[in-house]
Amino acid sequence: MRMHNADETCGIARAAVVLGDWWNVLILREIARGHVRFDALAAGIGLSRNVLTERLGRLVASGVLHRSLYQRRPVRYEYLFTDAGSALLPLLVAMQDWGDRWVLGDGTLTATVAEASAEHARVHAVVGTRLPDDLQLPDTTGADLPVVSPDAAATVLFTYPATGIDWGEPPIPGAEGCRLENRLFRGAWPEFRRAGVDVRGISTQLPHEQAEFASAEEIPYPLLSDAADQLAAALRLPTFRGAGRLRHKRLVLVVDAERTVRHALFPVTDIPHAVEESLRLAADCARTT
Repeated sequence: MRMHNADETCGIARAAVVLGDWWNVLILREIARGHVRFDALAAGIGLSRNVLTERLGRLVASGVLHRSLYQRRPVRYEYLFTDAGSALLPLLVAMQDWGDRWVLGDGTLTATVAEASAEHARVHAVVGTRLPDDLQLPDTTGADLPVVSPDAAATVLFTYPATGIDWGEPPIPGAEGCRLENRLFRGAWPEFRRAGVDVRGISTQLPHEQAEFASAEEIPYPLLSDAADQLAAALRLPTFRGAGRLRHKRLVLVVDAERTVRHALFPVTDIPHAVEESLRLAADCARTT
């Protein structure tokens, strides 16, 4: 991409050199989803091998990706994010949020969805897919924890907008009930553990914000922070903007011990039913694992 001299000091223009190509953005989307090998990228995007090779070379040269050798005969590489590449995840999620609201939607700000929406279809298409092996998020102490419990027969992941937030007036539809949801999962925690199931609550709040809530409410399971949008990008989760930050819309995923999503509950409008149903589905999953 040619640049005018006036653009040399413009961060938007310089970023457009890297991201201003349709294929580059989709390659980064797929790598965020854990598709880091050449054949997986080619299949996920539907791009010719020659064009994919050229685009990957550009992204490596720009410092967004680096190549990691995983096979010597024949030579094969994985394409992984550098720190600069990981820093693009919030931008990818913000692009998705804008597209969901203004292109695929009618512009309404909401923390829930209609069952005929693109977001609904995308979340339920996650069933059968495998979470990236190295996906970890910080807990309330700031230490990185695996998103999927390595010691449980199944893991329930529930995302929620936030706790203790004043959304302003008028309230955002679907953003209420986060405290209730955590209390219901807390109450059902002994039953989850008896079934061999672990639970993780996930929001885009910072670890110290979650720590204050977890301590006050005596939450027994980990609360993880997706403030860097790693999980949102990996699973293309639906978001909305509230109180100055992108927030997860409320959903529940049941993931087996092999990191494969077995069930998705979305939208979650009846919180008590969602907690009960996630326990039933996860217990069944644990029994058949």
